[in-house]
Amino acid sequence: MEKTSKGKTLSHLDSTGRPRMVDVGDKPSSDRRAMAKGRIRLSAAAWKALLTPEGTGKGDTLSVAQVAAIQAAKRTGEFIPLAHPLPLCGVEVSWKKRRQRRILEVSVRVRTIGPTGVEMEALAAVSAALLTVYDMLKAVDRGMVVGPIWLSRKEGGRSGLCRFDDPPLN
Repeated sequence: MEKTSKGKTLSHLDSTGRPRMVDVGDKPSSDRRAMAKGRIRLSAAAWKALLTPEGTGKGDTLSVAQVAAIQAAKRTGEFIPLAHPLPLCGVEVSWKKRRQRRILEVSVRVRTIGPTGVEMEALAAVSAALLTVYDMLKAVDRGMVVGPIWLSRKEGGRSGLCRFDDPPLN
């Protein structure tokens, strides 16, 4: 394992600096949860389409994005090369509409019981949700801005509970 400038080890690198999948076989299972969040800024036209049940003719934007988030959480191990495929206990997706700034914020909570955390699943789910919103509304506005995306909270495992500040609204 390679050391960072702060003396921490990078567990996904072996002693020669090559990537490796961490062996979690001997780690005890525990209840692990993570919450990630992300934002997308919309134009006035895209905001109006978001609030219209039929959106741009592709269907209800938030319902489709919610399904995309759940699907991405379930399949994270397939497209993040060193992530473990995990059995998930649950995925919850919620939305916050910040009308004055035309910012849509998604929060995704993911839970598993196992030897490794679900941070990547939560982050992948947020990414998929926001990209789906973009895809659903791009006929109206290709200038939407996705981001930031961040880990808001994780709990379980050796490090226990960790909370991270939300970035300010731009």
